[in-house]
Amino acid sequence: MSIHTSRATRIAALALPALLLPGLACAYVGPGAGLSLLTALWGIVAAIGVALLFVIMWPIRRLRRRRKAAADESAARVAEPPVDETPSGHTDESPRPGDDDRRV
Repeated sequence: MSIHTSRATRIAALALPALLLPGLACAYVGPGAGLSLLTALWGIVAAIGVALLFVIMWPIRRLRRRRKAAADESAARVAEPPVDETPSGHTDESPRPGDDDRRV
């Protein structure tokens, strides 16, 4: 049995590296497969780029919105008229010009 065992061991020792080493690839890869691979790669790169752009731009957009809201609020305060603009003697019940001054 030692002769068969050593012979099988030798065959396995020689066959295993031959099976694991790559051989000559006799295959044709057309331009469609290459373009598909490039398109997928470009899509992944674009998705990562857009994700990074949004992560970077998010705090900047938030800061700009806060500044705009603060500017709008300060502009609204400047544009508001004072609370009491009516002259001290004028009321809604005062006669208008041309009305009869007699009251009942």
